[in-house]
Amino acid sequence: MNQLVKTGLVSLMLAGTMVSAVPMSFAGNTDPPHTGKISGRSVVAGALSLLIWPGIGQAVNSNKGEKIATHAVIGLLPPFRFWSGYDALVDRHGGYWNGRI
Repeated sequence: MNQLVKTGLVSLMLAGTMVSAVPMSFAGNTDPPHTGKISGRSVVAGALSLLIWPGIGQAVNSNKGEKIATHAVIGLLPPFRFWSGYDALVDRHGGYWNGRI
């Protein structure tokens, strides 16, 4: 059983390494990211996205629904909560994965 777990972990790490080496041009980046200006509204949006729930800040900044939903789901993982807060703070529109992240 121990050998099976080790093999599974090595396979997962290898697959993750291979996926991370794919160029971003293959990721379907049709809307390159561009930041807006930090304003009072974007500061509140960043704080809401960081402290309350990721995705709220994107809704306050009037982003697309797909981006709001993606941030709300991926933001469940702790490191992405900080990224979502930063994304709302700088009022970033567009992004990778068809403008969602």
